Amino acid sequence: MKNSWVKFSLGLLLSIACASLAFAQRATPEDAVAMVKKGAAYLKAHGKEKALAAFNDQKGEFVKGELYFFVYGTNGDGIVLAHGQNPKMLGKKLIDMRDPDGLFVIRDMTAIANSPEGKGWYKYKWPNTLTRAVETKLSYVERVGDIWIGCGIYQ
Repeated sequence: MKNSWVKFSLGLLLSIACASLAFAQRATPEDAVAMVKKGAAYLKAHGKEKALAAFNDQKGEFVKGELYFFVYGTNGDGIVLAHGQNPKMLGKKLIDMRDPDGLFVIRDMTAIANSPEGKGWYKYKWPNTLTRAVETKLSYVERVGDIWIGCGIYQ
């Protein structure tokens, strides 16, 4: 009985420590905007081809915990040009993809990017790539030439 109590206590402490660490590492809206601004500057300095390769590098400078880029064209075709967490998404046409509440996520974010301001926030539900739980996500998107860069945080 004493041994099982020790195991239970250690397991509980480890769970609390992991949950605290995950909470402490949550990104902020400012982090998402800063990341997109950094990506936009990189794109302007190095060109689309090099930038998309960098944005797709899962171990590169544009993937930080839950922060990663998803990139689409402003033409509205919904084809994934970059995805920092899932290379299997590249080239897929996701214009009609919906979140669990029925929102057309890519269609709506493309509309934000194509608005006169060319940037803005979008709130939807999405599986957290780190925890696998469906959570509310707030993404910042910004048009840069003929593409838009998105980066989101989980709330």
